[in-house]
Amino acid sequence: MKKMFAVMLLAGFILCCKTQPNPTTFSADALSDTFINTEGASITLQSILEANQGKTVLIDVWASWCRDCIEGMPDIKSMQDEYSDVAFVFMSMDKSQKSWKNGIQKYELNGQHYFMPDGWKSAFSEFLDLDWIPRYLVVDGDGNISLFKAIKITDPLIKVHLDKNK
Repeated sequence: MKKMFAVMLLAGFILCCKTQPNPTTFSADALSDTFINTEGASITLQSILEANQGKTVLIDVWASWCRDCIEGMPDIKSMQDEYSDVAFVFMSMDKSQKSWKNGIQKYELNGQHYFMPDGWKSAFSEFLDLDWIPRYLVVDGDGNISLFKAIKITDPLIKVHLDKNK
């Protein structure tokens, strides 16, 4: 009888617990996190989003040493052709700015480019609970997160959210 009660209690607990929904807004810490642009100037995530206000933004967290990131680049370029009105923002997890800039040039990446000086330990990475790259997010024209997590550029949800935010 005790075992049956324990099983029912556990089942009830599991069924009643809801998973946390993905966030739809960035935390204050993530918004104030600082990145470096290609000219070497510091800029916050808040400023990046404000510069793209009114546009749908696809954020690609990547690194030039990341095999999965590089394998997805042809699909990113195709997506850029298909969604020319979307702002493509690349956030680099490279270990050095030199590697980051070489990667941009080597893979001929068009878009807005930022280096993450604190990498995995940044407030932005912590907000994302980043454990893998590449990582893709879709942000709507009001700066709200439409798609919080995709790890492949071929994830069909990316296009669903890009189309939804047109």
